[in-house]
Amino acid sequence: MRRAVELAARGLGSTSPNPVVGCVITDASGSVVGEGWHQRAGGPHAEVHALRAAGTAARGATAYVTLEPCNHTGRTGPCAQALIEAGISRVVYAVPDPNPQASGGATTLRAAGVTAESGLLRAEAEAGNTAWLTSVRLGRPHVTWKYAATLDGRSAAADGTSRWITSPESRADVHRLRAESDAVLVGGGTLRTDDPHLAVRGIDGAVQPLRVALDTRATLLPTARILDDAAPTLLVVAEDADTRHLPGTDVLRLPLHDGRIGIHDLLAELYARGVRALFLEGGPALAGAFLEAGAVDRVIGYIAPALLGAGPAALAGAGITTIAHAVRLEITEAVRTGTDLRITAVPATAVPATAHKEH
Repeated sequence: MRRAVELAARGLGSTSPNPVVGCVITDASGSVVGEGWHQRAGGPHAEVHALRAAGTAARGATAYVTLEPCNHTGRTGPCAQALIEAGISRVVYAVPDPNPQASGGATTLRAAGVTAESGLLRAEAEAGNTAWLTSVRLGRPHVTWKYAATLDGRSAAADGTSRWITSPESRADVHRLRAESDAVLVGGGTLRTDDPHLAVRGIDGAVQPLRVALDTRATLLPTARILDDAAPTLLVVAEDADTRHLPGTDVLRLPLHDGRIGIHDLLAELYARGVRALFLEGGPALAGAFLEAGAVDRVIGYIAPALLGAGPAALAGAGITTIAHAVRLEITEAVRTGTDLRITAVPATAVPATAHKEH
């Protein structure tokens, strides 16, 4: 099952709006005879890939799957039936699937005489599917806010310069995180100051995420790097913004609330476009707006061993005025990346996601 969890992770960034799923098939002696993972939405599920690899060795074998085999015909057929037809005698799955449309796989398996067991390495399997599970529970994309700062919490120097606060290893690590996401988001301030590119570099076979630019008044220049053809781009503007200087650009128009685009309006539109994992790379103000809206599910901070003493803080405008209202986090990981420290944390009030499978 641990190998199945590893295989599932290979699908991160390319399966939305579906989950990542891994499957390992072993024969009676315990030898692996087939492996597979869900590679893209609309394509074969993990079980089908593993069964194809196993061939006739699947008869009488055991299948280890990270999510309960589906019992639903969508763009692909039901995996429970495929396992039965292949002659699998036992199925062990990590996470049950309570979705009425896709659930019932275990029941179907048992009715056909196949042993079906659940719960093995459930926590590990859910952790690998956190973004998708959270998006299903909340009906919006799972949001990871990434920032880089000095040890004294500055995201740039007093003159606005910020290249490079962190090490080359940290910057390469960010490309990995982008590749695992469905969309990358920045705001107008970052667009004007840094002219970011946001495409994934240095990772073979990566599916480029949707680059989302939140630019209320459409001040983006036609020469902006985010508008090249390295990856798809979505420009988010106010309903009355003039975008005639940006012909051919995919534009999403949203209403303003107190002069700002609503965070939940934006998230709902991205969810409708199939985005389940959103990577927030905007500056302090945009991060503050997301935090104030209660729309930050994970924080990844790259802390560089440097001091500036002045300059913008990593976070601003979150609507927090007293220590009693501080957003408390639980650190889930702290590792070295080059000369820096990468800290991953989630809100301490986060509720575990429940499983649900889409097609």
